[in-house]
Amino acid sequence: GLYMVNGPPAFTESTAFQRDSGKNCKAVTFSKDGSLFAWCNGEKVNIFNVTSAELLHSFDLPKVVCLEFSPKNNVLATWQAYTTAKDGTAGVPNLQLYDVKTGKCLKSFIQKKMQNWCPCWADDESICARNVNNEVHFFENNNFNTITNKLHLQKVNDFVLSPGAQPTKVAVYVPGSKGAPSFVRLYQYPNFSGPQSALANKSFFKADKVTMLWNKKATAVLVIASTEVDKTGASYYGEQTLHYIATNGESAVVQLPKNGPIYDVVWNPNSVEFCAVYGFMPAKATVFNLKCDPVFDFGTGPRNAAYYSPHGHILVLAGFGNLRGQMEVWDVKSYKLVSKPVASDSTYFAWCPDGEHIVTATCAPRLRVSNGYKIWHYTGSLLHHYEVPSNEEMWQVFWQPFLDGVFPVKAVKYQAVPSELPSAEPKPAQAYRPPALRNKPVTSSKLHEDEPPQNMKPQSGSSEKPLSKTALKNQKKHEAKKAAKQEAKADSNQESTQSSASQSTPRSAVPAVTSGDPETDKKIKNLKK
Repeated sequence: GLYMVNGPPAFTESTAFQRDSGKNCKAVTFSKDGSLFAWCNGEKVNIFNVTSAELLHSFDLPKVVCLEFSPKNNVLATWQAYTTAKDGTAGVPNLQLYDVKTGKCLKSFIQKKMQNWCPCWADDESICARNVNNEVHFFENNNFNTITNKLHLQKVNDFVLSPGAQPTKVAVYVPGSKGAPSFVRLYQYPNFSGPQSALANKSFFKADKVTMLWNKKATAVLVIASTEVDKTGASYYGEQTLHYIATNGESAVVQLPKNGPIYDVVWNPNSVEFCAVYGFMPAKATVFNLKCDPVFDFGTGPRNAAYYSPHGHILVLAGFGNLRGQMEVWDVKSYKLVSKPVASDSTYFAWCPDGEHIVTATCAPRLRVSNGYKIWHYTGSLLHHYEVPSNEEMWQVFWQPFLDGVFPVKAVKYQAVPSELPSAEPKPAQAYRPPALRNKPVTSSKLHEDEPPQNMKPQSGSSEKPLSKTALKNQKKHEAKKAAKQEAKADSNQESTQSSASQSTPRSAVPAVTSGDPETDKKIKNLKK
């Protein structure tokens, strides 16, 4: 069924919400401030007030599969699969909007696709928008009987409203066709007429689908454009590019220093930095500023996701899905590593609104065995672990949301928080060694060199002009030669001197993987051999 659990430190079942033991609780949602909760149990859709612990409304809607509250809790949107009658006449409207206070149905629409089914509201609910037949329709003040504005472009595929206060901005994506490029445009509501009305425009090829991400202050949008097929054959998953578009009209392609897929891009809640996880495994992760210059590089590692804490003071880099579930918790201010917990088999990760706790979960249908969830403190302590019985599945786990500012931001701790549970460190598997080598010393062989994290901010002491490409190349060659010489020298000496020599070599001078010049690389490789 469906039930609520008190958060840390209690982890007991909540008595405020009566457990719904139905086997068909599929659609559930909280309101944005966490005060209301709605769910469909296969018979009715119920709205429950969490703070006063009372049931507000029940609607006879057994087939609902999606639920969503408007940002200020005035409207509940419900969606069920669209069905047409046998004789081919149009089906009944399947997207309903209910007034939360009175329980009346405000409006019904026909919405065939499940993707982007929900109307989008501005945060103050002054406007609401839907994508209908390649147009975006705007309603004002939750009056759904009159369309107050239309944004008409030849084929609007997707749009995203900006968060935060008025005036609301709209990012729209129009896919390219017949050799014309795709483009993303930013508008300020309600100025949609004429070619000059757009705040910014960025067109690009290589886009079958895009993801548009507004920052919290609504000053810029990041666009991840991806193709279904990679023409070069380098990746099964198509290729991705990352574009930056600001509302002042500036736009750029974010230059990612490593080739390969873009796994994840997230804005820091402070709206002036974003983090990208990209490149063939082991993936790189880098924080960029609004000029799209790298600020800090986390090096390479087994990761494919990034999550900023709600206050933006901690960043978690994690490898879920086909990776082992290693997490790296970083202090964003000083870029120091806080902890490295491992949550294996996780299909879900979410920060608690308090900015201190994290839930990781293993849910069906992604994984059907050992379903359950774990609550962590970001310092690496496992505080609570729940696993469902072996014949059962867990479908969904999520925190009750809270508005920003409810929880004060606290200083980052590095000392692990005490916990009753033993730490969940998996035993490292021993590498297989053939009998002939079992008593000999271990020689490590790596498939790839791991790059260390490095700060990319220009050091305050250096006021040099940025070098040109050729100058950089020559400098790299020079450094590589120097490093190679030093290594050769160190190798010929004994162990003791070797350690001191390698310590005196600055880490940055030794190129992590390549020096940028294949010839030099070859020489270094041979010298190393």
